[in-house]
Amino acid sequence: MTKRVGPITLDSDAADCITVLNLKEYRLYLKKEFSDWKKNPRSETNPSGVWMHPEDVEINTRLIEAMNTVIKYFGK
Repeated sequence: MTKRVGPITLDSDAADCITVLNLKEYRLYLKKEFSDWKKNPRSETNPSGVWMHPEDVEINTRLIEAMNTVIKYFGK
C-alpha cells in the first residue's frame, strides 16, 4: 500500500517509519527541556535557572505520555 502526500508517494512502511522517527525526535526534545527545567528551575531565589511556563509543564508531560502510547502502538 502506498500513501500520497502532496507530490510525494511513499509505501506505508516508509511513511510509518518517518512518522515514528519524528515523534521520537520531538519526544526526546521535550524530555530534555523538561529534565533541564527540573534540574534547575527558575525561581525568585534562583533567577538564572531554566524557565518553563506552568502550562507548558502540564501540556508537555501529557504530550510525552501520548507520544509514548502512539510509538508503542507502532511497535517501535
